[in-house]
Amino acid sequence: MIQRYTRPEMGAIWEEENKFRIWLEIEVLACEAQAELGVIPADALREIKTKSRFEVARIDEIEREVKHDVIAFLTNVGEHVGPASRYIHLGMTSSDVLDTCLSIQMKQSGELLMKGLQGLRDVLGRRAREFKTTVMVGRSHGIHAEPTTFGLKLALWYDETRRNIARLEAAIERISVGQVSGAVGTFEHLDPSVEEYVCSKLGLRPAPVSTQILQRDRHAEFLAVIAVIGSSLEKFATEIRHLQKTEVLEAEEYFSKGQKGSSAMPHKRNPITCERVAGLSRVLRGNAMAAMENVALWHERDITHSSVERVVIPDSCILLDYMTALFTDVIDKLLVYPDNMKINLDRTKGLIFSQSVLLALAKKGVRREDAYRIVQSTAMEVWNSGQSFLSLLKQNKDVTAKVNTGELEAMFDPAKSLRNVDYIFQRVGLGS
Repeated sequence: MIQRYTRPEMGAIWEEENKFRIWLEIEVLACEAQAELGVIPADALREIKTKSRFEVARIDEIEREVKHDVIAFLTNVGEHVGPASRYIHLGMTSSDVLDTCLSIQMKQSGELLMKGLQGLRDVLGRRAREFKTTVMVGRSHGIHAEPTTFGLKLALWYDETRRNIARLEAAIERISVGQVSGAVGTFEHLDPSVEEYVCSKLGLRPAPVSTQILQRDRHAEFLAVIAVIGSSLEKFATEIRHLQKTEVLEAEEYFSKGQKGSSAMPHKRNPITCERVAGLSRVLRGNAMAAMENVALWHERDITHSSVERVVIPDSCILLDYMTALFTDVIDKLLVYPDNMKINLDRTKGLIFSQSVLLALAKKGVRREDAYRIVQSTAMEVWNSGQSFLSLLKQNKDVTAKVNTGELEAMFDPAKSLRNVDYIFQRVGLGS
């Protein structure tokens, strides 16, 4: 099911065909660098560049016998190149190819993820502007607090998505390194210029120092950033799930024609996409934890990391790509119900303006402790009597002795709560 929604380009990055193509490019570039140093004869380099190719099925066949993927690959390439293949992989170790290739794949994936996040950011920005002044109740602890706007809620997500874009940019930069430094990173059988040449041609930087491998803190950071982005998507999705509750119904996932919500209850319209996004974020966090476990290895390397990251790195990239596409579509088509927002705003009969009354009494000279007691006792009466907060305040002599009717009524205008919305939008980069 995931593959149906995943952008095809992301899946293709992690296909065997792409991996072996990158391996071959690394090997040929290393041969070019060695030829410039006079280590490989020019005619052998021509043979290598002309004849080098591979077949995935043949590599798999050889690997079943030799139990080593890089040797199987080199054997298959050698079958095509012939005698000149003895110069391929000269002085290199398997991880020179594996880790440099993995960096390229992660960089490619990160750049695709970046496009997805930028698309989400733009949709959030558009819809934030659309609902900039759509008043709704703000909630703390799940309880009605004070007025806000739906646009501000989306602007918050817009800003968080911008931060996630910046995080991903930094993670891509950190992983965009390669190595061609030999069995323990000392260049014993290679000139360092080979590494510099290969990395420059591949758009990578040489790792300043490596062992047999690139250090896995880089990979852990990349997956940790993916997990953070997934957690943001879960946060956004969870809010929509709350807003879609029957007794709230301020926003709702688009429900397409012919869609079914329940096998048992035909009336159901469930927030299934947001629930899916929220659930899958847990997988991303688990994968990030596995990547952190990969940081500590024995001496110059062991391969406890290898089997783990062959699963968690492709899966996390593909999964976040999928989740971002899903949630972007949710926001793009989100059904918003301003009338229900107004009904819910009025549900507590004006209690959401209690702080305005508290501050007004304090400004009129009432001690804050006394003002709080006056306002709270009146508010509790609203809960118990069902009368409006404003009407009860007008009956309270402790209030009317300090604040006149016109001043009281002005406190219950939601517009005063939102006078700085333009300022916030300007500050977050969504100003006109």
